[in-house]
Amino acid sequence: MSADVDELGRRVIRIADHDPAWPARFAEMGDALRRALGDVALRIDHIGSTSVPGLAAKPIIDIQVSVDRLEPVSPFRDRLVGMGLVYRAENPERTKRYFREAPGRPRTHIHVRRMGSFSEQFALLFRDFLRVDQGAAAGYARVKRALAAQHRHDGQAYTDAKAPFCWEIIQRADEWAQRTGWEPGPSDA
Repeated sequence: MSADVDELGRRVIRIADHDPAWPARFAEMGDALRRALGDVALRIDHIGSTSVPGLAAKPIIDIQVSVDRLEPVSPFRDRLVGMGLVYRAENPERTKRYFREAPGRPRTHIHVRRMGSFSEQFALLFRDFLRVDQGAAAGYARVKRALAAQHRHDGQAYTDAKAPFCWEIIQRADEWAQRTGWEPGPSDA
């Protein structure tokens, strides 16, 4: 039985302590994505909680691939599917195209977003702010653990319940960005 499935076979939301292996998992996948996508990927970044040193997270590597445009999808979709990734065309979020790990591989979410878009910048700013503000990161970990316990089997309810806290963090992150002149650093892969 997987650590993310309960005794009845239901998926369980699990928040794990930070794993120092997460950056290496990203690096391996980031390199494979760079080889497959070449110049189609303007940036490839490790995002989400596994990208923040010391932050507890669901043990899923989130990767953002920034592209010139989302339509047509074939320039990146065909190459990602060729790697064995699963395209989730039914994803309701229209500001990205979403892919999941190849069957039998460790959990990985690939978020393809348009370079310079709000959603692309949001993910980078959120990550970078949590990397420098340990208090915000610790608060986020507490919220995630509490909500994972509350919504153990309902991923959408867990995500929806996190939203107010995430918006609070991004507001603080924007204030920090204005004070520091933040800009995204170089691509991670």
